[in-house]
Amino acid sequence: MQKFQEPSPPPPSLYSKIYSEIEEIGWEHLIHSEDDLSSVSFRVLDEKGRAHQLEILLPRNYPECSPSIAADLPYVAKIHWSRTSRLKDVVHQFREHLKKLQQFWSTMDDIDKTLWVVDPKQPPLAASYRRVVLGCLGDDCCLLLNINARKPNSLPECRFLGPDGTVDLLVKNWRKNCRKWTSDKAFHENLATILETQLPQPPAASAEDDDQLDCGICYAKHLPVADELGASSGCAPDYTCENASCSKAFHTVCLRDWLRTITTTRQSFDVLFGNCPYCSEPVAVKF
Repeated sequence: MQKFQEPSPPPPSLYSKIYSEIEEIGWEHLIHSEDDLSSVSFRVLDEKGRAHQLEILLPRNYPECSPSIAADLPYVAKIHWSRTSRLKDVVHQFREHLKKLQQFWSTMDDIDKTLWVVDPKQPPLAASYRRVVLGCLGDDCCLLLNINARKPNSLPECRFLGPDGTVDLLVKNWRKNCRKWTSDKAFHENLATILETQLPQPPAASAEDDDQLDCGICYAKHLPVADELGASSGCAPDYTCENASCSKAFHTVCLRDWLRTITTTRQSFDVLFGNCPYCSEPVAVKF
């Protein structure tokens, strides 16, 4: 019977090198690192305050060979690497790539805010498609849009779903008016012009929807029902970042535990003072 040996751990010199490179980026930005240093993950904010998780996969012969990256993006840029490169260079290139995607996300935000999107309900940042209800033409008529992440202002790919007669009319209008699409108009305005119809807005959010916000740390709506959580057992997010452009919701328990892992967190009596993990604005929680 053949025996398989587990790979040997990295040498101490590699641990020391990678830890020093993490220090250059800032330990407060580190989310996770594998015990064998096969990957490290950082939280990176873009210029609009969106939080991104960047996973850097380190080869066994790092830094001679280039690391690779994984992130929730419509497409990931190739990393430029040399023998003198460091992890901070990867993070810098990632931030530069995020700048190129701002117009794409602005376009997707415009779609989500102005049109009746039924899928995806909670779109990841990588999602470049939307299924939109065309309620004015019948509740069973939808438009499946695919946005070019590299050219988000260009005419999108689309597919109409619904009764044959309605779809035929929409396809006819699309072909007749597609040249009217211009990059200087909002996405929903272009779409209404081409389809020659008024598009329904998203249904008003209910108070019940507001109560169903996910925690920005554990990504769950409710904490587990457990005796060790005491009064927090089974609770919904009960802390909201006061930065109006962020307003991310958290379970106080999750935010408290996260702050305790950050070296820059300060404590005064029974209060922890730190920064929001998404927008870096000040936060404070009791424990």
